[in-house]
Amino acid sequence: MSLNNQPLIIKLGGAALSCGETLSKLFGAISTYQQQAQRPIVIVHGGGYLVDDLMNNLNLETVKKEGLRVTPYDQIPVIAGALAGTANKLLQGQAIKDGINAVGLSLADGGLCKVSELNPELGAVGKAEPGDSTVLQAILNVGALPIISSIGLTEQGQLMNVNADQAAVAVAGALDAELVLLSDVSGVLDGKGHLIPSLNQQQADDLIAGKVITDGMIVKVQAALEAANELGRPIEVATWRYPEKLTQLFSGKSIGTQFLPQ
Repeated sequence: MSLNNQPLIIKLGGAALSCGETLSKLFGAISTYQQQAQRPIVIVHGGGYLVDDLMNNLNLETVKKEGLRVTPYDQIPVIAGALAGTANKLLQGQAIKDGINAVGLSLADGGLCKVSELNPELGAVGKAEPGDSTVLQAILNVGALPIISSIGLTEQGQLMNVNADQAAVAVAGALDAELVLLSDVSGVLDGKGHLIPSLNQQQADDLIAGKVITDGMIVKVQAALEAANELGRPIEVATWRYPEKLTQLFSGKSIGTQFLPQ
């Protein structure tokens, strides 16, 4: 990653929302960095565990196809409430507690992302494409931290649930920003458990074929490689578990695995 004033999009995995201490350290690192540097930062988040809890409490079945949550249209108000409501405000509240001027948004605000139905079989699951970043730029210009949920609206005003990784790619495209996918994994590990500093598509395919990259990590790796190709720049996958390293990351140092465009 290069050190510049180009905005940095941080996609925050939903599991981080359940760990207040880690979140506080994350926002502390962002606050410190914002005081030292002039680089705008934007957070895009999911919140799958909150949705799972809510669905269980309401006795609603959770069905996933190829890693995407099937979202019946009659359930989208509930899911939007969990993501754009509870998850977004929990994050905003933690940021404010840590002294940050945070603004809670969704993909629809200011026409930031254009959202359409991804696949009728998935229901109210949206495909997000870059839109107009004017409103988001205005928020960044006053020094605030935008915290954006992965809930969008179609042109007809229909609520849509967008995969948070894909939402972050669309926001990065709208802002022409660099992108970091922060999750509970440090990056991609080789067969001996060592962090792999960078990967291209061919190397990733070989590791998948060799069963070094397996299960849910395959989805994350493919999403990162697609993002690198769409944005035309390296994408970093790193962990939020070691907040003391995050200031280095914000400053342009790689701390995880970088995925390289073809």
